[in-house]
Amino acid sequence: MSGFGKGCHLHLIDGSAFIFRAFHALPPLTRKSDGLPIGAVSGFCNMIFKMVEDNRGPDAPTHVAVIFDKGSHTFRNDLYDKYKANRDEMPEDLRPQIPLTREATRAFNIACIELEGFEADDIIATYAREARERGGRVTIISSDKDLMQLVGGGVEMFDAMKNTRLGPEEVEAKFGVPPDRVIDVQALAGDSVDNIPGAPGIGIKTAAQLINEYGDLDTLLARAEEIRQPKRRQTLIEFADQIRLSRQLVTLDDSVEGLEPLDDLDVREPDAEALMAFLSQMEFRTLTRRIAEKMGVEAPEMPEPGSAAAAAAAGDAPEPAALKAGFDAQGYQTVSDRAALDAWITLIRERGHVAVDTETTSLDEMRAELVGISLAVEPGSACYIPLGHVTGEGDLLGAAERAPGQMAMDEALSMLKPVLEDDAILKIGQNMKYDMKILARVGIDVAPIADTMLMSYALHAGLHGHGMDTLAERYLNHTPIPIKSILGSGKAQVTFDRVPIAEATAYAAEDADITLRLWMLFAPKLGAEHVATVYETLERPLVPVLARMEMAGVKVDRDHLSRMSNAFAQKMAQLEDEIQSLAGRKFNVGSPKQLGEILFDEMSLAGGKKGKTGAYGTGADVLEELAAQGHDLPARVLDWRQISKLKSTYTDALQGHIHPETGRVHTSYVISGATTGRLASTDPNLQNIPVRTEEGRRIREAFVAEKGNVLVSLDYSQIELRILAHIAGIDSLKQAFQDGLDIHAMTASEMFGVPIEGMDPMVRRQAKAINFGVIYGISAFGLANNLRIPRDQARDFIDRYFERFPGIREYMDETVAFAKDTGHVLTLFGRRIHTPEIGAKGPRAGFAQRAAINAPIQGTAADIIRRAMIRVPRAIEGLPARMLLQVHDELLFEVEEGAAEETIARVRAVMEAAAEPAVRLDVPLTVDAGRGPNWAAAH
Repeated sequence: MSGFGKGCHLHLIDGSAFIFRAFHALPPLTRKSDGLPIGAVSGFCNMIFKMVEDNRGPDAPTHVAVIFDKGSHTFRNDLYDKYKANRDEMPEDLRPQIPLTREATRAFNIACIELEGFEADDIIATYAREARERGGRVTIISSDKDLMQLVGGGVEMFDAMKNTRLGPEEVEAKFGVPPDRVIDVQALAGDSVDNIPGAPGIGIKTAAQLINEYGDLDTLLARAEEIRQPKRRQTLIEFADQIRLSRQLVTLDDSVEGLEPLDDLDVREPDAEALMAFLSQMEFRTLTRRIAEKMGVEAPEMPEPGSAAAAAAAGDAPEPAALKAGFDAQGYQTVSDRAALDAWITLIRERGHVAVDTETTSLDEMRAELVGISLAVEPGSACYIPLGHVTGEGDLLGAAERAPGQMAMDEALSMLKPVLEDDAILKIGQNMKYDMKILARVGIDVAPIADTMLMSYALHAGLHGHGMDTLAERYLNHTPIPIKSILGSGKAQVTFDRVPIAEATAYAAEDADITLRLWMLFAPKLGAEHVATVYETLERPLVPVLARMEMAGVKVDRDHLSRMSNAFAQKMAQLEDEIQSLAGRKFNVGSPKQLGEILFDEMSLAGGKKGKTGAYGTGADVLEELAAQGHDLPARVLDWRQISKLKSTYTDALQGHIHPETGRVHTSYVISGATTGRLASTDPNLQNIPVRTEEGRRIREAFVAEKGNVLVSLDYSQIELRILAHIAGIDSLKQAFQDGLDIHAMTASEMFGVPIEGMDPMVRRQAKAINFGVIYGISAFGLANNLRIPRDQARDFIDRYFERFPGIREYMDETVAFAKDTGHVLTLFGRRIHTPEIGAKGPRAGFAQRAAINAPIQGTAADIIRRAMIRVPRAIEGLPARMLLQVHDELLFEVEEGAAEETIARVRAVMEAAAEPAVRLDVPLTVDAGRGPNWAAAH
């Protein structure tokens, strides 16, 4: 036992948060012997074990404790009898697991702390204060916003679920104030989850603005009469006592007495016998084996599970019997000669499938060099074929010697090519698009494929991420070798070609092994969960289509971008001159501190608020408010900032993305990023280039066709509104689409009783805002902001809209009810989008319901354009045309000039019929087309 003092590091784990996270994140699991619910205990043990294993480095804790809530009545209930009154009762199957999590903590030999009458947060606050006073550091392992008031002065937080650290800067980014003012903001904003009343009508953002302006809550309340906004002023005066009470409720008590001494919280290794006994009692087979292996002891014998499928779903035991084989690097082979590789190829042909993974020097598929290939044909049996490993530091020209023990790359690839291209052998990958592109660049066209990432996406969209590490931990109960342990980090980081071959084999072969096991686990579930059609028609066939698009890339005129950058620089310089003239002196326009001094000290403009650094806030909201008051200088600064962002984000950055060999920009599409099925463009993101601004058009002019070619754009017209009309069964909207009417003018005519002919453009604009807003569950507040009209008028518009189109309200209500009953919503093509937050209370409830309402519409639109993309290659076969980009509802092609019209005709036919035959819409899908020498001209 060691005393706590200077140089010590205390970890305080929010145990209650771990329990609820485990309970809600994992499927139910019961103990075979007696049916006791143990899913939350299983997840809790896995998280504790991960924390123990992850904290063995140089920054490891010297002291650690898991802190729990005990009971439900605390001193806060005595202050306010409605405190946490709106919280749901604890689920029945969680209740018996609570004491087991305490037993688990003690079994890991970690201090287990709880105290009647105090919340875990108060205990954490007390230990954190004492540790700080004694010269030590503290890491609070939690994401609870209530604990953020403790951050600073040697105390930080760590969100274990997101693997992110939270210091003072992150807290200020969340609350708008430094940690020592978080209490004041929470007192004003209240908390619907804990039923803390706060100040009615004041949210986090407004609260932060007020605290930054007045310094602290007491000063604000004392000077409430000075508030300019009448409603806000009245609220602060009328509810001052309620706000002060709220401050008492959110303030953590850091003087809790009767706790175990801090010195007694030192890190202790668990007693192997006690830990094995507990895990065995819980019947956690896989976790028991993992920990026993780590501790170098024999895992106790346990009876076979009665329900392997249920255990697999909870991540305790893999489902198929073959998956029970442990992960052991001793079973992985390094293939370094022709005979060994030939034996593996024979094995692959016998099995008819192989898991494949490539190791490279970069995540950029168009620039990465192939270093090696791993293969797996059965669980626990995998190999790695090193091809490009080097040794030594290299000479003055950066060259390095080829590491011994490797086949010649040409020889290995020539042997692998027939099997990887064989239609009778299934190639299984995790994010197979990456490996397909790497192998395509060395002359291997991999097909057919299966992708475990996309299988998980079809099965679990909305529940969790689909990366290999996440899936392995969740469904195989295995933590893969971290890439950082192989490559290092920071300045010491190396590329994979410099990893010793023995280490590379353990890492790479494990990846292939994991991928194979995930395939064995997920493949049978696709049919059982009724998502096989989604995977087979929308996910798997899209992979080769996207791979070809990404490799084709789009040509970008560097000179045009350079000229734009120069023009933007000149415009910025011109604006700087204007700004400095208005200011009466020269200063750095890009310096928020100097700008604040000009605006609020020298020009004496109203509204200046200083932050923790003593500098005035000069964010966009501040400048927009000043500009709206007629002040020219802040208006010019806003213009300067917009041009500066366009320059840095697009005209400068895009030049760096031009491939040195192809002269083209090669974006990468993420298939499984959005729960609704929409694709995301990354590195660079080509989906966020401004569309409606003149600057955005000029940026798109830089995307050009090769000489003799044109760019062709085809774009669905109002596809989400058409889907809404079909799903909600709105006859008038369906008829308008069938008749080819201006849908926004028709909506305005229906709502406001005005003729379409000669309609005021403002009236049409209002109807358009409502049409699109309803799809996203817009509120009266949001519509009022969009249209710059009073909120009451916006509410009247929305009410009138629902009265005129009652089918929309019925659709919304039915969709939310379905989501609450099933935990998911469906697109018209059967894509399942899980809605785990649909039962949330408070502010999250509105967001979850809006997301559930929008998901079938946006998801169906995403499914339709996926179906079109999958069919397009065959439709344009034989034409001098290739598909380059997908941007939301638009497809962009590069076509020989003489074939543009034929390409447009063929692609339009595919896009307009893309829903059929699976779904026959009641409204036609129409596609707008354009062509030109650049992307802007093609619109």
